[in-house]
Amino acid sequence: MSKATPLENKKYYTLGSLADAHLICAFSSRLLKNMSLFYGDTQESLTNRKKFLSSLGINYQDLVCVKQIHTSCVRYVKEEDRGSGALAYDSAIADTDALITDKRNLPLAVFTADCLSIFLYDSKTPAIGLIHAGWRSTKEKITAKTIELMQEKFNTRPSDFHVGFGPAIRSCCYEVGKDLHDFTDELIERNNHYYLDLLKINKKQVLDLGLKENKIFDSQICTSCRNEEFFSYRKEGKVSGRIMSVIMLK
Repeated sequence: MSKATPLENKKYYTLGSLADAHLICAFSSRLLKNMSLFYGDTQESLTNRKKFLSSLGINYQDLVCVKQIHTSCVRYVKEEDRGSGALAYDSAIADTDALITDKRNLPLAVFTADCLSIFLYDSKTPAIGLIHAGWRSTKEKITAKTIELMQEKFNTRPSDFHVGFGPAIRSCCYEVGKDLHDFTDELIERNNHYYLDLLKINKKQVLDLGLKENKIFDSQICTSCRNEEFFSYRKEGKVSGRIMSVIMLK
């Protein structure tokens, strides 16, 4: 898997291996400050969003956002959803953790501070997806369900998928209780402590559906290790802001 490509002095990143003339795919760092309208200090969040998105050629008022609740609910986004959650949290799409669309110039966003953002791109249809995956959503196989919905909705073939993994707390830092053995055997034991590899579990969901290893790309960023560049709920608690992951067809 290849690394993300840094732009503008690490203020934001693109998954360079997903580079395509018809696709925008990026995530912010904390140098652009909080992107959430609900978590952390939200006083300048709209200004922060505008600055980040304008650098990508996206109108921040067009953004489609969700009220993430750590489930496996996936929503197909249509033109009438444009601007949902763009200017106010209350207008975001409710109770959803993944979005898909085949509409052009309709930017999708999720917000994270340790959870994993996952970018999906069907280069043939074309169509896109964006996932917010914490351990609960991962347990409910949100990545597999999102891919399956894209296959159903857009007739996407496994060979046409490109997948990108954004920043997240990695197995080096993500300590969990032994009870999580109930849903995965991917726990790593070190010195009588247990650590979860979110990326490995979600990658397995991708590969099990027949997607190609050489089309899976990873930012290789741990939000806990690199807390000076990324928000981390584990390190900062309730005051933590959120970075934005965004994807859009042009």
